[in-house]
Amino acid sequence: MSEKSWALLELLRWTTAYLTEKAVPEPRLTAELLLAGALRLKRLDLYLQFDRPLRPEELADFKARLRRRVKREPLQYIEGEAAFRELRLQVDPRVLIPRPETELLVGEVLRWADGRPGLDVLDVGTGSGAIALSLAVEGRFSRVVASDLSADALAMATMNYARIAPETPVEFREGNVYDPVRGESFDVVVSNPPYVALEESMALGPEVREWEPHAALFAGSTGLDVLRELIRGAPGMLKPGGLFALEIGASQAPAVVEMIRGTAGFRPPRVSRDLAGRDRMVLTEFAGSRHRPLHHGSTD
Repeated sequence: MSEKSWALLELLRWTTAYLTEKAVPEPRLTAELLLAGALRLKRLDLYLQFDRPLRPEELADFKARLRRRVKREPLQYIEGEAAFRELRLQVDPRVLIPRPETELLVGEVLRWADGRPGLDVLDVGTGSGAIALSLAVEGRFSRVVASDLSADALAMATMNYARIAPETPVEFREGNVYDPVRGESFDVVVSNPPYVALEESMALGPEVREWEPHAALFAGSTGLDVLRELIRGAPGMLKPGGLFALEIGASQAPAVVEMIRGTAGFRPPRVSRDLAGRDRMVLTEFAGSRHRPLHHGSTD
């Protein structure tokens, strides 16, 4: 890219062609988002300023962003934030980028908890804090405990908490799975754990495989290692009638359902699908509650 003066529309066209040549997905949209970020504009506002020339400092910022994207760094890391439900979370390579599938998991928990104020929640593997902070902001929970094995992830989650929801009752704990909360019990245990099989790594796009934290992605040869540990220990963490809610890989529902059915104390689980129609969540209750059961659609 030369140092000449660039008008916005001209730069968009050049960048779209360049990204196409480099096989970057969605080249036109990517060009628009990179330019909007460099100019501190909303993407749609670009269309009101097509003839505007870029100042040298704006062009330099844009070129830096473009170089990062061509290396297949995710746009969310380049921008430093990701949208999740009602929140805008700070993200970088210390944490996974929150996905729309996980937004649905939060929605399932909020629906179950509606009309039941004062519940305690445990979010295992909080990462950026997406689940814990969304539940704290949108729900009516007495306490949300968010744990993660990664101190780096907890630093990011704590930063998001301080910026987004410092008045909410969220606690952060460092440790593996249930280790940080031994001896406590909760009305809800929710987790979006690592669930990708190691053998599937090459099927992932370079944005995921080369940039996102592997410890938050991969869970053994089948992808079930952490899910198995979560299921095995959940009865010791849940109050009677409590909700256990997991995000899973698209092909893992049969194995996860079988593990839950083989664990004493759980009611029949329900499998819920994502917006693409793939099995994505498994939810069940720990027996012994006067609470109303899961809504219809349970997998028997």
